Amino acid sequence: MSRFCKRAGLILIFVAPIALSQQEEEPNLGGEDLLSDEIIFDDNLFGDVFDESPNNNEGSWLEGFTVRVTQQFYGQVNNHSVEPLPGFSFPREAEMENNRLGLNIRYQNAFAPGWLLQASGQARAYWNEDYEYHANGAKIDAEYRVNEFFLQRSSDQHSFKFGRQTVVWGETVGNSVLDVINHIEFRDMTIIDIEDARLNQWMVVWDYFGEDSNWSSFINLYPEFNPAPVRGSPFFFEPQFNLTDYKRDGDAIFEVGTQWRKSFDLSDISFMAAYLYENQLRYEDPINKIGDAVAKKNDFILLGFSANRAIGRLLLNFDLAFSHNVLADNFNLPGISSLASPLDLEKDQIGTSFGFEWAPDNDQSLSLGIQAQKILDEDKGLLPGQQLVNEGVFGSWLVRYSNILLNNDLTLASTLQGDLEGDSLLAMLSVNYTIDDNWTVEAQIISINSNSHSPLIFFDEDLRIGTTISYSF
Repeated sequence: MSRFCKRAGLILIFVAPIALSQQEEEPNLGGEDLLSDEIIFDDNLFGDVFDESPNNNEGSWLEGFTVRVTQQFYGQVNNHSVEPLPGFSFPREAEMENNRLGLNIRYQNAFAPGWLLQASGQARAYWNEDYEYHANGAKIDAEYRVNEFFLQRSSDQHSFKFGRQTVVWGETVGNSVLDVINHIEFRDMTIIDIEDARLNQWMVVWDYFGEDSNWSSFINLYPEFNPAPVRGSPFFFEPQFNLTDYKRDGDAIFEVGTQWRKSFDLSDISFMAAYLYENQLRYEDPINKIGDAVAKKNDFILLGFSANRAIGRLLLNFDLAFSHNVLADNFNLPGISSLASPLDLEKDQIGTSFGFEWAPDNDQSLSLGIQAQKILDEDKGLLPGQQLVNEGVFGSWLVRYSNILLNNDLTLASTLQGDLEGDSLLAMLSVNYTIDDNWTVEAQIISINSNSHSPLIFFDEDLRIGTTISYSF
């Protein structure tokens, strides 16, 4: 199948639900149809939102802001040595990794009937002893990023969202084989949950709400990729050549996907299809071994199915994914890719994730997610002496538990994460205490154990302790 056929086929998949929705009763919004052949932007498009009135003054627009200021201290506290290869070891000394001030701003405003504006962003200042401080030549460093920024128009049956946003498929929380649309960034050991590491992208998302089922489709006109690891971070390892982002050079690339969802009594099922680019780039050595590494992208087709079933306070989850023409041995963990580049060999891959979420009462929750994947026709196309790193069935498991105490002022949470082969284990314990309506403090401990068969061998016996003080208003 050619690249053109792939793209044309996925465009048809995206457009088909729109055609189907027109066969049903279409909503009437003031006598005008959102999907009519001609859309007229008249003075009443936004209602009276811009009119001067007591309900639409400057104060009402500012009420949608939420601001949170944080100061974080975090470090690796265990002096030890790591032996990734027999006869080769290097020391892991106790050191401060994070000493930073953070500013998070969120804005949400339903400024007119059927309209919603939502935005969020963050800024960071890195003080002395933070690895970003040392990477900046022993100078205070700062950065900022826009996370969400989208405008939503909703009616009884349709919803359109344009801007920076996240699309999440799959039912298995935190460990789904279908959660591959938005790219991610694991810069620190303080972020280990996939929900916190997702980066928003510029998309157009359309949702159609039918009587018995729903459609959700998206177009991403500017796909982004997992950023290269930041120098000095725990995930950074000095590569032979500098890792750069993908150079588009005028190459117009896009992603498109659609999902059909149907709800039954106590259960849901979904089917989805998408044309995507792998979030993790592949790197090649530069010509003549001079300059930066050359980043290569890879497009693939994703077909998926997901389902859930509620039994009292127990929710069972199941996801299934078939990926056509993904790169063999492409690691999902950003930063680890700098250790070894995947083979320039496209393979089909099948994966599943399943688990449960259980709430024994209103204050406690427990979840389990298991992910397993397998490359089809492993030996096909391999040259003599070549061997896949991801042979057979590979994957991971994730367990979470949380308990809310002291009238919702104290939250205890723990996370255990490892691979199916038993080569690594990451354990986290956190305590979050709310002092008053504005102040909270959190303490966290992370322990990592690994053997030489896992990329996490470089973090074996690491013990990280940190605290975060937050002020919100």
